[in-house]
Amino acid sequence: MTGRGVTYAKGFLAGAASGGVKHGKQERLDVALVWSERPCTSAAVFTRNEVIAAPCVVTRRHVGLGGVRAIVVNSGNANACTGEQGERDAVAMAEAAAQRLEVRPEEVAVASTGVIGVPLPVHRIQEAVGEVRLAVEGWDDASRAIMTTDTRPKVAEREVRLPSGTVRIGGIAKGAGMIHPDMATLLAFITTDAEVPRDVLTAALRPAVDATFNAISVDGDTSTNDTVLVLANGASGVSVGAGEADAFALGLHEVCRELALAVVADGEGVTKVFEVHVSGAATDSDARLAARTVTNSNLVRTAIHGADPNWGRVLAAAGRSGARVDASRATVRIADIAVFASGSPRPYDDAAVRALFASPHIAISVELGLGSGTAVAWGADLSAEYVRINAEYTT
Repeated sequence: MTGRGVTYAKGFLAGAASGGVKHGKQERLDVALVWSERPCTSAAVFTRNEVIAAPCVVTRRHVGLGGVRAIVVNSGNANACTGEQGERDAVAMAEAAAQRLEVRPEEVAVASTGVIGVPLPVHRIQEAVGEVRLAVEGWDDASRAIMTTDTRPKVAEREVRLPSGTVRIGGIAKGAGMIHPDMATLLAFITTDAEVPRDVLTAALRPAVDATFNAISVDGDTSTNDTVLVLANGASGVSVGAGEADAFALGLHEVCRELALAVVADGEGVTKVFEVHVSGAATDSDARLAARTVTNSNLVRTAIHGADPNWGRVLAAAGRSGARVDASRATVRIADIAVFASGSPRPYDDAAVRALFASPHIAISVELGLGSGTAVAWGADLSAEYVRINAEYTT
């Protein structure tokens, strides 16, 4: 693996240690720290699940108070549905990291991922925080420590050339199940050495999340812990002004997109990824609704898993999505093969479409026949392995 993820940007260090969070054994890296040597501006987007995990509550409060410059994360336990004690434990994680880094607890973001409804072994996490060795090369350990059922780390970075100079953006993410974000268990941490005002950072992050992390689905389940957090420390000496905000936002979007697609590709039991491009919708909102419904359809996902070109399931999913569809003008394409056009099925080479459905990456286009609204979403096939993983998750 190349790149440095969260330490690709200047002035950031990372590391991880073993805390035995899930089983009480020092069996794997499961506590990570990300740290900026300089103060930061920060922005975040969280789950919209009404059952929100304690780390999200604490981190949302800290981001709202000002510039978060450090992140402490544990895997193996979500610290969700854990009552008042869960919030106290999340605060204790922030305090342990703050003491280790000699900053205020309010400058530390907290994130957790893993089993829901189990008390957090906060003392083991506190001990592990003290054992983390922070370094530029610690990005790899940090990216692995946040994994649960992931089979590989998710890392991305971009260099963005602005008129005033070059800045770097890098990030890591985790996610394999409970992925249908609405801002699963999805965590993403992004760092940049650009100097970015908080309002500009927030304005760049929200649409980037909507078009990437909020456009993927593995299983249709949204999490209690979804968090996308970006820290900007200005270590490059390059300030993002009003005229450079769009270029910076594009770089941030590209990092988010790469991380989001890596999450889908590593979904639990996933063997194929499919992209759904919806056009001709009455509005962009309708297009997003249709695209996400197709990616979340179990009938579509099982057809893709079995390489069964049952394209009628695609159109049916769009039709039940809540988006307006003109069936007399609608079109469905598998890659560049039209299987349904202007309201009627079209003759096609069945073997060619089956071959497309058998490939690891499948492109599906749906034209709704109403307007100029467009959207893209990404989904994954549904396999027996997904059922096995989630039937045995806590055991």
